[in-house]
Amino acid sequence: MRILDLKYNTLVFLSLLLGLSSCVTPKEVMEEPSFFISTDLVVKTNTLTGWWVYGEGQHIFKDEQTLEEYDLIFPNENMVELVELYLSVCEMEYFPMECQMTGILSVSTLSVQKFEILYVQGCGE
Repeated sequence: MRILDLKYNTLVFLSLLLGLSSCVTPKEVMEEPSFFISTDLVVKTNTLTGWWVYGEGQHIFKDEQTLEEYDLIFPNENMVELVELYLSVCEMEYFPMECQMTGILSVSTLSVQKFEILYVQGCGE
């Protein structure tokens, strides 16, 4: 009995939809839209200051303010050149480099759009 009710309701809905759509011509829809659907996605970027550490193929960032760690991804960078940059500045893996990272923050990942190297931690010279 329920299946017949569902089929009947679906048939009524489709008939109403067809009837309403035949009342409006495409020209009217183009001139006076009743609603607008946007495909633009607004994404908030975050700017964090902390330490970038690279080692064994993994880039991580430790936020100076909260001390939380995030995995870093660099979608706009050549990863080979990025590793070369890190190693040329720090001269070894696992050496913290103070940076300001701007990007999109998700649960445990920071997708970096731009970054600025602020200071390289040293052992004392």
